Amino acid sequence: MKAENLNETDNPYHLTLKIVNELWTKTYNTDGKPDWSHILPYYDEEIYFRDSIQEIKGMPDFKAMTERLTKRSKDLKMKLVKVLQKEKDFFLEWEMTISYKKYPSSVMYGASRLTINEEGKIIEQRDYYDLWGDIFDNIPHFGKAYRKFMKRKFG
Repeated sequence: MKAENLNETDNPYHLTLKIVNELWTKTYNTDGKPDWSHILPYYDEEIYFRDSIQEIKGMPDFKAMTERLTKRSKDLKMKLVKVLQKEKDFFLEWEMTISYKKYPSSVMYGASRLTINEEGKIIEQRDYYDLWGDIFDNIPHFGKAYRKFMKRKFG
C-alpha cells in the first residue's frame, strides 16, 4: 500500500502508511510481553484515546494504559487485515489475539482510526470492537447463548 505525502517535515516520527503497517504489527508480535516503546514517540503529548471501555487524555495516562495491558496479558498478537489512509486519518482493521495470565486466549476483531496533527503525530485514536462478544465467544457454551440473546434483543 502506498502512503500519501501529507506535509514533509524534519520530524523523524512523522507517521506514514508504511510506518503504521510496520509499527502495529511489531508492537504485538514480540516474544513475551507486548512492547509499545517504539510506537509511543509517534503519539502527540496531548493524545486523546477512546475505546469501548475507556477515555484517556494525555501521554501520561495513555502510557499508563499500555503498561496495564502489558501487566494483564501473557501475550498479544496483532494481525492487520487492512490499513488505509485518507488525508490525516489512518484506518486499521485488525484481529488481536490476547492471552491472559489465567484465562484462555481470545481473538478480538476491531478497527482503529488514527488522526494525525500538522506535525504528523497521532493526536487522536478511536478503537472500535465488541469486547464482551469476542471474549464470550471463547467460553464454551456461553458464547452461543450470548449471541442468541444479542440477536433476540438487538438483532
